[in-house]
Amino acid sequence: MSSRSTVAPVALAVGMLLISMVSYQCGASLAKHLFPQVGAQGATAYRLGLSALILLLWRRPWRRWGSRRDRRALWGYGLSMGAMNLVFYMSLRTIPLGIAVALEFTGPLALALFGSRRLLDFVWIALVVAGLALLLPLRGQMQALDPVGVLYALAAGGGWALYIVLGRKAGAAYGADAVTLGTSIGALLAIPFGVAHAGAALLSPTLLPYALGVAVLSSALPYSLEMVALTRLPARTFSTLLSLEPAVAAVAGVALLGEQLSVLQWLAIVAIIVAAAGTALSVQPALAEPLAN
Repeated sequence: MSSRSTVAPVALAVGMLLISMVSYQCGASLAKHLFPQVGAQGATAYRLGLSALILLLWRRPWRRWGSRRDRRALWGYGLSMGAMNLVFYMSLRTIPLGIAVALEFTGPLALALFGSRRLLDFVWIALVVAGLALLLPLRGQMQALDPVGVLYALAAGGGWALYIVLGRKAGAAYGADAVTLGTSIGALLAIPFGVAHAGAALLSPTLLPYALGVAVLSSALPYSLEMVALTRLPARTFSTLLSLEPAVAAVAGVALLGEQLSVLQWLAIVAIIVAAAGTALSVQPALAEPLAN
């Protein structure tokens, strides 16, 4: 295979991943505006429920269901997606978007660094630890982060790591239908929490346009784009290429939500970004691995 034919699909996958990150953070900013009306649980139900409906009507995956395999990976992918979204939105109730994403990002970064043995890899690990030390509420400061919000964000990171691993398996078995089916499974987990918290408020016609915006920007579009990238890049590479996610989230929080971060918090986010980018550079030769199959 020529270098040009190898680079083009990789560049396309990376471009789709970048678009998905911007879309995701814009959707998260919009979702946070729904919290006063339906709470984080209701916003999650909107996001996954409407996304599932949109994707089911578009893809109609039941037409190809009979030939599918590896349903355990599919259900694991969907449940991890639902849990990840729910606890992430719960974290946004009390901590800024950029910090929540930086904390959540430790999940994919831990996956990327798992099994590392080289000295350089431990430099990236040290940068992550330094970033977390600046972010976590370990000191009695006036602006210390809410510990419950921090725990929710870290739990979302664990869900994100599972989403990456199981998403590759589900994508290999179900192709583009994996996003539709996984989102539907995630909705089955999230909707009961939303109904229990918000009840009839979820049916408000005035909230529907915002809910549709959250569904498209936060799930239907980015998850579809991510699935393309997941099936074309190794899991470790995919994880590390997400290094811009905390920066995109921080900028979205400042621009769309009016959130302000301290200098130390910006330094912490930069440390995590540098660690992720450094790890990405160290695994560049693996980029073409799936394309040789």
